[in-house]
Amino acid sequence: QVQVVESGGGLVQTGESLTLSCTVSGLRFDGYQMGWFRQAPGKEREGISCISASGITYYTDVVKGRFTISRNSAESSVSLQMDSLKPEDTAMYYCAAALSFNTRNGCGQIKSWGRGIQVTVSS
Repeated sequence: QVQVVESGGGLVQTGESLTLSCTVSGLRFDGYQMGWFRQAPGKEREGISCISASGITYYTDVVKGRFTISRNSAESSVSLQMDSLKPEDTAMYYCAAALSFNTRNGCGQIKSWGRGIQVTVSS
């Protein structure tokens, strides 16, 4: 009954911005950490950002300074604002609800995954 649904992906040019959204239902949103992961063809899935239930944020080095994660309790949603996009950011992006958070690795113990949404940044 838990649903994690991403929206806002698409095609943009290098240097442009895009905001991804993720809406969660079927669980107590404020009790979970929320994260964004991505996977490009031929590469491993990597965690790029996480926000704890209390609002503490984590970013992997490759996106730090360009991406901003936030959560909205009233809407049970999490957003990822992506600025200064590069072709290397092209990937399928996944939203996830997680049980744990730490400042070294971000979200852990994933409870539920979204199906993913494509982001393509043209050269």
